[in-house]
Amino acid sequence: MQKATEFRLEARPKIPEAIARLDVLANDLLYSWDHGVRGLFARLDLPLWQKVEHNPKLFLRRVSQQRLNEAASDRVFLAEYRRVLSSYDVYLEAEPGPEIQQALDPGNSLVAYFCAEFGFHESFPIYSGGLGILAGDHCKAASDLGLPFVAVGLLYQQGYFIQSIDAQGHQIARYQCHASNELPITPVEINGRQLLVSVPFPGRDVYARVWLAQVGHIRLYLLDTNTPENNREDSQLTLQLYGGDSVTRISQEMLLGIGGTRALSELGIQPTVWHINEGHAAFQILERCRMTMANGLSFDAALEAVAGATLFTTHTPVPAGHDRFPRDLLAHNLGPYLEQSGLDFDHIFTLGAKNGGDSFNMTSLGLCGSRYHNGVSRIHGGVASYMEREIWPQIPPEENPIGYITNGVHVRTFLAPEWASLFDIQAPNWKSELLNPSFWEFVDQIPDFHYWSVHKALKQQMAEFTLRRLQRQHSRNGTGQSVTHRMARQLTSPDKDVLVIGFARRFATYKRATLIFSDLARLERLLTNPKQPVVLVFAGKAHPQDKPGQQLIKVIHDLSMQPLLMGHIILLEDYDQAMARRLLSGVDIWLNTPEYPKEASGTSGEKAALNGALNLSVLDGWWGEGYDGTNGWAIAPRDTGLDAEFRNREEAHDLLDLLEQEIVPLYYERGSQGYSQGWVIRSKASMKTILPRFNAQRMVMDYVRNYYQPATAQGLRLSADNGALARELAEWKARVRNAWTGVSIKVQGCIEERCAWDESVAITVSVALNGLMPEDVRVECLVEPECTGTHKLPGPDRFILDPVGEENGETLYTTRIAPPYPGLQTVRIRMCPYHKAQTHPHELGAMLWA
Repeated sequence: MQKATEFRLEARPKIPEAIARLDVLANDLLYSWDHGVRGLFARLDLPLWQKVEHNPKLFLRRVSQQRLNEAASDRVFLAEYRRVLSSYDVYLEAEPGPEIQQALDPGNSLVAYFCAEFGFHESFPIYSGGLGILAGDHCKAASDLGLPFVAVGLLYQQGYFIQSIDAQGHQIARYQCHASNELPITPVEINGRQLLVSVPFPGRDVYARVWLAQVGHIRLYLLDTNTPENNREDSQLTLQLYGGDSVTRISQEMLLGIGGTRALSELGIQPTVWHINEGHAAFQILERCRMTMANGLSFDAALEAVAGATLFTTHTPVPAGHDRFPRDLLAHNLGPYLEQSGLDFDHIFTLGAKNGGDSFNMTSLGLCGSRYHNGVSRIHGGVASYMEREIWPQIPPEENPIGYITNGVHVRTFLAPEWASLFDIQAPNWKSELLNPSFWEFVDQIPDFHYWSVHKALKQQMAEFTLRRLQRQHSRNGTGQSVTHRMARQLTSPDKDVLVIGFARRFATYKRATLIFSDLARLERLLTNPKQPVVLVFAGKAHPQDKPGQQLIKVIHDLSMQPLLMGHIILLEDYDQAMARRLLSGVDIWLNTPEYPKEASGTSGEKAALNGALNLSVLDGWWGEGYDGTNGWAIAPRDTGLDAEFRNREEAHDLLDLLEQEIVPLYYERGSQGYSQGWVIRSKASMKTILPRFNAQRMVMDYVRNYYQPATAQGLRLSADNGALARELAEWKARVRNAWTGVSIKVQGCIEERCAWDESVAITVSVALNGLMPEDVRVECLVEPECTGTHKLPGPDRFILDPVGEENGETLYTTRIAPPYPGLQTVRIRMCPYHKAQTHPHELGAMLWA
């Protein structure tokens, strides 16, 4: 029988005038953190809202005309519609906060933030995980604060993959195309035509369309190559996030860095600060240098002008997170651009080559092309300083220019509406107090029974969500309903109120998802104790090319299907933001067991803590700062020099000890009130200590004060008078580099070994400057007390030595110091290049010790 041809027809409704601004709300990503906006769409048709995966724009194309007409005359709906619109309008009319106005000039300052992925909401799938969610939270907080801010990224037609896990535990990756008219974006048009930018590639130009996504107060510009001006292969360059081979990756990064910069230029947007969020966007440095050289500056002078206004953030100590390209690939792909731009390949290659190697590291380019740099937690700042020490070879890692700002999360996105409603009652102005830790002491005043009832309600919602996901998963895999029932029986028995531990994140091997299974017999006894049962809920994706990560998923799947463990270990597929919100707000414990010190920050534990969950984590990333002994539990990492198998075994032993001896007994220590008061005390401590310290507004304000404000000033300073100071600085650096190998320093005479407490000691050194001027260097004396106990020592006191003349062709520098400490103290003398225009005193990476 001949099969009939099928056509798809979409009958779109017309939004009635009374509720016409639903379309405005659907096209502003503010819906991603405004529960009221999303609630409007859910009220109209909840099943459809869930079917379209909470996508407002797609929802308005699919909802029935009858339902819209009914809503337009429904007084209750209209009242809520007007309330939401009023709140929306007030938000958009708000001026920048006083913190922003004190630090920046909102009328003349502008931050440009480049990132390869942005995770705002599950309806806008152009993200894969932590980097994207962090970038989305950064944008949301910038909007909340009124920061002058624009973001730039790529628009991926398929985004990241959709995960399914088959009946054997294998991860299946599936991709789905998303039409631009289903996403909260609009084409950027100039003179009635969509803006196109081009980037030179081997043998052709590649074109990218420019789109705009509105995010409250800020704008996000996205580029995609799916346009008729490109050949078929080029039109698919922005098909997938982190897909394809290294040719695809370098092509995407050229489009992001070079094309993104050109898009802003075409729109007349002139940022005063450029924030490169991870190395994927570092090619923007080259394009900005090309543009600056048009004013007559040399490449080195242009680089100084560009770098002084640039911040580079590195997000991972894991090598796979730092893109490296072979020299020949870089020459082939970037060669036409460099030739057109008048840039020398060998010169450019040195910016990304470490130790004269034959590969080009995008992190190195980002660091060499910026003067402000940071890691994303205190621990990670130290790790990154050590990892990248070759950029500043003579500088002790702890003194090189890499600092840190600890990541935070967007509270209104991840705080469950039920908690927000409770806060509205207990402390109505809480949304304006996110930067005030002392304000959050009010959490202790919430009655325990009321606090626990909110948590129980969220836990029940999480259980119901988990059951629905399991049913869908098992139905597709042909698993019987009895298995699904057994899998969910612990969670869905309200009388049990079982302890639930969540572990949901990317399945990379260093995150050690299976560490808790190291002693399976002991864990089995712990989970299946009939009086104190425990449930582990796992979710997360492994990169399609990460076979070891996928094997972790299979191990957990196989364990979850064992008869004794069924219902105590649950593995959910296709982890996304919708699932994250349910799990983070519903679990009792959030588990994190990374291999120290490879967790740069980690933010899922911060999101769980907002909702009263308690963290059980290795002291790595943000938890190294967040844990205070009362707000969760910590696993002390073993020394990294020890055997990895030994470390895993010992840390797993600590994990099970904590569960068996402290966590499980405390949770089930229930009195007549039906819940553990000790648990509630810890839960409140988690919420009140972590929420105000690890939120995205605090994070962005740290960026404003520590980086955006000084980078704005430094960029303007170096660019003034057609880059006069940048030219001077570049020439000075060239002179210092040429001379430095012939520079030396030595102590002149003997330094007294003893003096009275009220006396001073003369220190003189002689310096062979090798043609440099005395003012080209700074000589300093560092004095610090000898370690005499366990007390933490203060940093060294610094004394500057002044040039006082010459002797035997060498310059003498001298000073007198009054010893700042009693007893024994260590005196060290060193010399560094110095210029008034340097952003950081050690940016040249040169230092000599006497």
